[in-house]
Amino acid sequence: MKERDMDRRLLIERSIHKRFRKELWTPFIHAIKRYELLAPGDRVAVCVSGGKDSMLLAVLMRLLQRFSDFPFEVRFLVMDPGYSPANREKLEENARILELPVEVFETDIFAAADGAEKNPCYLCARMRRGSLYSRAQALGCNKIALGHHLNDVIETTVMAMFYGSQLQAMLPKLHSDNFPGMELIRPMYCIFEKDVVAWACYNRLSFLTCACRLTERSENREEVSKRRFVKQMIRDLKTTEPDIERRIFASLHTVNIQTFPGWKEDGQEHSFLEKYGK
Repeated sequence: MKERDMDRRLLIERSIHKRFRKELWTPFIHAIKRYELLAPGDRVAVCVSGGKDSMLLAVLMRLLQRFSDFPFEVRFLVMDPGYSPANREKLEENARILELPVEVFETDIFAAADGAEKNPCYLCARMRRGSLYSRAQALGCNKIALGHHLNDVIETTVMAMFYGSQLQAMLPKLHSDNFPGMELIRPMYCIFEKDVVAWACYNRLSFLTCACRLTERSENREEVSKRRFVKQMIRDLKTTEPDIERRIFASLHTVNIQTFPGWKEDGQEHSFLEKYGK
């Protein structure tokens, strides 16, 4: 690695502890502790897609490994689902700048999802998740870490209510149903997207935005347009309610089941009538 690249990498890491300590490092550590995301001896596959979120996650996990009170291992896993040469080159360039020893494996997921007549985005996400689990497990990892942040959490919740007719959130960690012994964790659960963007801009870093072939060809895909609508709606609400994001996020931790006429638990539907008057 060139000396100037190493110097830049050190400055980028230092910015997390100095300039963005309150915005990035503190909520990152808070999520790790609050949701008990790591344990001694864990082997974590940090899934790096090339976007700003996963790249920041990789840097945060490397820093945590350096300062942690207990030992754990980290592997930086990159799945190439069929990136264009330009996107693949951009991902590898950023990995060099950040000095991330990424391990790349290739799949044809984009091509497979592109041929699907219905729900190509859902199929793509499902296949990508399965490939990452499988590769991580083969490497001896017991956890995979994804770069979902606080805005992903609240937007997914609102989308489920608006378009799925259900109150459903995104958990900070969950066990895999198809890969026994594997667990998914989201260490950036408490970090705002705006602070990820600010960190990238401050360090003059440019990451992949969306490398998907489907959205490259059509910006009107249903899933994309729904998320954009919800994102813009929350942005508009912030003009009169600056704390709206924090309030939505806080509400996910203070759900009062007793006020709901119905709910699901372990796949079973329940009604408030079960306990009404008893």
